[in-house]
Amino acid sequence: METKNYAAKIGTLIQETRQSRGMTQQELATALGTSQSAINRIEKGGQNISLDMLARISDVLSSPIVSLNQPGSITFRVEGGHKLSGHIVTKTSKNAAVALLCASLLNRGTTTLRSVARIEEVNRIIEVLNSIGVKTRWFNESDLEITPPARLKLEAMDIEAAKKTRSIIMFLGPLLHQYRQFELPFAGGCSLGERTVEPHLDGLKPFGLAVETVTGKYKASTSPLKPERTIVLSERGDTVTENVLMAAALNDGTTIIRNASPNYMVQDLCFYLEKLGVHIEGIGTTTLTVKGLRDINKNVEYAPAEDPIEVMSFIAAAIVTKSEITIERAPIEFLEIDLKFLENMGFVYEVSDEYTARNGRTRLVDITTKPSTLTASVDKIHPMPFPGLNIDNLPFFALIAATAKGRTLIHDWVYENRAIYLTELTKLNAKVELVDPHRIYVEGPTNWKPAEIVTPPALRPAVVILLAMLAAPGISTLRNVYSINRGYEDLARRLNSLGAKISVIRDITA
Repeated sequence: METKNYAAKIGTLIQETRQSRGMTQQELATALGTSQSAINRIEKGGQNISLDMLARISDVLSSPIVSLNQPGSITFRVEGGHKLSGHIVTKTSKNAAVALLCASLLNRGTTTLRSVARIEEVNRIIEVLNSIGVKTRWFNESDLEITPPARLKLEAMDIEAAKKTRSIIMFLGPLLHQYRQFELPFAGGCSLGERTVEPHLDGLKPFGLAVETVTGKYKASTSPLKPERTIVLSERGDTVTENVLMAAALNDGTTIIRNASPNYMVQDLCFYLEKLGVHIEGIGTTTLTVKGLRDINKNVEYAPAEDPIEVMSFIAAAIVTKSEITIERAPIEFLEIDLKFLENMGFVYEVSDEYTARNGRTRLVDITTKPSTLTASVDKIHPMPFPGLNIDNLPFFALIAATAKGRTLIHDWVYENRAIYLTELTKLNAKVELVDPHRIYVEGPTNWKPAEIVTPPALRPAVVILLAMLAAPGISTLRNVYSINRGYEDLARRLNSLGAKISVIRDITA
């Protein structure tokens, strides 16, 4: 789009919104501290408009220019340097929701999921499900009803939606018992380097799955088998474990899975499968014994548990802004090691008595952060499979280390690109030294300064940059925040409810 046309579209939107508010050009000009002639030029598309002015106009008009989760490119304008306060309720897990959506393909009955995270990753999976004949219906704002057809129309799959999510690989487990041949597009998602699917294929081979890789897709063929011996996963991965679990659920025998991930999203999947009638022993351990069913046709309801990664996001926001906030409904079992690391760095917090999540199984607490002075970790900080430090939480420790006195080594051995994205913090005046694609040194404390940054194509580093902007006095700009919306629901609005000042600006498209 040419700049002139872009400015004209913005001007027309401003004019229409102003008129709908019953406001004159002069009244708008007075509220903005500018002239009526300047407003006239803006509305006629004759004057370029800065992000700062656009945000100010949006504030005065309560304009739809400032909106969340709208189509098109979205920019965050962040006024940093403000302390946070108040309470925030943790949303349910994004990773659990994605696994449960895939697992609904096992069930010929209707699955109702309660309080589902309404994020872009979930939207992409729903688009794929709809395209192959699955009916979905949102109600009560965040509850989702899923009803499969008598037979899926795999040939009609929305390829573009499927390519945008890595979760498409988790269709293999549910489908291998139901179809002799099918195709799936290559998995997408965050740009975190080479992420092999071989552990998935290796874990599913005992069920009779064979996959040929052709241009842009996986071509699967099946010859239904019952595993003759214990399946030992070559990687203790969350999605690998989930894929094999789903295959085991439709195996009418006993499947033993070793080196399984006991992480939070795997446990949620196990709880859901139990509601379907699948018997599972060893939930929360690395050995799962699954007694599956030949056929599943049951109407069930399930409420996924809360997201520990979201909790850590808010903890990091509180630490970097030296704020006291209360994070409600935190799944403490999946945060204890992370909190222990923070304690050793000097983080002060309070924890409420435990209570139970809506699934009746997951332990929750409320966490209240206290303004803390941190020192660098003595040992390097690196992730491990649960119950170790959560792999998805590691980027937040880079941000936290930037607030701590001293030098911290962050070792992201899982993804070869993610550490590179964290060097973007240098634009906000952090001292981040890239050692290799897996390791960075972070030296603090940081005297944060505002900056304009294009959002990295990776969810957690993107959120880390946004949170750092909260600490930087002045105006920062974070452009094209789609990767954040993939994993967080209404993050800007929810941070604003705690006292942050984030304007959400939607680009005008042709």
